[in-house]
Amino acid sequence: MKKSFLLGISFLFILSFGLMAQEQVERWNRVELSYQTAFKGNGHQDVAFKAIFVHADTTLTISGFYDGNQTFKLRFMPTRLGIWKYTTQSNVPGLAKKTGTMECIAPSHENHGMVRTNSSVHFTYADGKTYYPFGTTAYAWNHMGAELQQLTLKSLQKSRFNKIRMCVFPKNYDLVKEEPILYPFVLQETKRDAQGNEVKVWDYNQFNPAFFHQLEKQIDALQSLGIEADLILFHPYDKGRWGFDAMPREVNIRYIQYLLARISSFRNVWWSMANEWDYVKSKTIADWDELTRTVVNADPYRHLCSIHGATATYYDYWKPEFSHVSIQDESPVQSPNSAAMLRNVYHKPVVLDEVGYEGNLKSRWGRYSPETMTHLIWNGVIGGTYVTHGESFMFKDHRDTIFWAKGGRFIGESWKRVGFLRQLLEEGPGPLNLSDVSRDNITSSGGKGNYLVYFGKQIQEYWMFNLPINNGAFGKLTAGTRFRVDIIDTYGMTIQTLPEIFETGKENDYRFFDKDFKKIRLPEKPYLALRIREIR
Repeated sequence: MKKSFLLGISFLFILSFGLMAQEQVERWNRVELSYQTAFKGNGHQDVAFKAIFVHADTTLTISGFYDGNQTFKLRFMPTRLGIWKYTTQSNVPGLAKKTGTMECIAPSHENHGMVRTNSSVHFTYADGKTYYPFGTTAYAWNHMGAELQQLTLKSLQKSRFNKIRMCVFPKNYDLVKEEPILYPFVLQETKRDAQGNEVKVWDYNQFNPAFFHQLEKQIDALQSLGIEADLILFHPYDKGRWGFDAMPREVNIRYIQYLLARISSFRNVWWSMANEWDYVKSKTIADWDELTRTVVNADPYRHLCSIHGATATYYDYWKPEFSHVSIQDESPVQSPNSAAMLRNVYHKPVVLDEVGYEGNLKSRWGRYSPETMTHLIWNGVIGGTYVTHGESFMFKDHRDTIFWAKGGRFIGESWKRVGFLRQLLEEGPGPLNLSDVSRDNITSSGGKGNYLVYFGKQIQEYWMFNLPINNGAFGKLTAGTRFRVDIIDTYGMTIQTLPEIFETGKENDYRFFDKDFKKIRLPEKPYLALRIREIR
């Protein structure tokens, strides 16, 4: 039996009295136990293999998986500090009654654990650090060649994105036609249909470990960059080319269970049940409900889980299996109020994972200007939600490296502005919420005495200093409060601190103006914001 302790794991050797070494692993890091043994039948279906991990106050059941070459593996992510003991169970003698212990130690500075919602409308890491999802989209980057995959990772490293939407299965679409090198199942045969087209026939009883090795390698690479992998488990962009969008029910369930046995111990994964679920004609809502329950039941750590539909197609996101809302709809980010209303309906974090893309495509969803893409993201954030970026530039034909589909280099401009916005939020006291919801559609706050005012497309010469008396959960503003103001050019990415000090006067119809009714001279351009911070 071989044990590998991955990602920053150390060992403590106890030398006295002949005791064995006590293995140590950081909290939320991954432990892999590997066993080689002879068995009869199909290692993917005929072998039952799991382990019970026991802590003083927690017990987790971890499913094992067959990795080919008579090798079975278990992967475990400790969630509690202290000693963990494990015992394996199997119908194969060579895998049963294996025991061991490990000590979970405090995580390193960069290790914040999984992202969670904690019954909030925002996200945090497991250690309590606020997580602001500033994601991008590269659906099939993991199915491109090694050179393009490395280029994608280098581009992500230069950006400030901390989430990426990506597909497990390969994609067959007008703008991405490349044949993948690896497939999730073993190829049984290749034949021709009546029209002479090549048809691949899969052995759905045999997973291809090499396919999953590649996926795991890239998830780990993303983790090293601080990026969450929002994995799309199913999608409709197959159209009979491989048949992965129309597999039998029992194959879908086995696929989910195998995938989660392999990667639920990776702390930087999210589950997206589907992209445009309503376009997958082989599945009903009842099917999606069953598959979602399968994911949740197979995940001992309860990673984030949602489902994504076509434009303005909303699933029943109130269901307890869904940790957050993932939607395709540009309407809610036409103003911060609309975004805030959507969040207040679901009482869960809202990620508008597709509002359109910066690019030059003929399709209207793929030809936003960089200013528009940036503006929609700002609207969503001011409203207390989050918006996923993407870009889709094509200069010749579908063989172009379009980041939205294949990864590669960022060609547009909005990705830089997303990084600037993320920096602003992370410098603030906390996630944003409209200060006076439904009454004020430009003023948001992340804490007492801290405001962001976003003017959007509006161009004006002056703005009279004023703030709402209400500030959500942070209490009401009072007279005599002093503030300093920064003018932010959200597209130019500049911050100008004004020398004047502003002080609230008497309350006037639920608002406070400066006691001397001071005005702020604004640059006459769109996409400006003000950062207003109390002087204490």
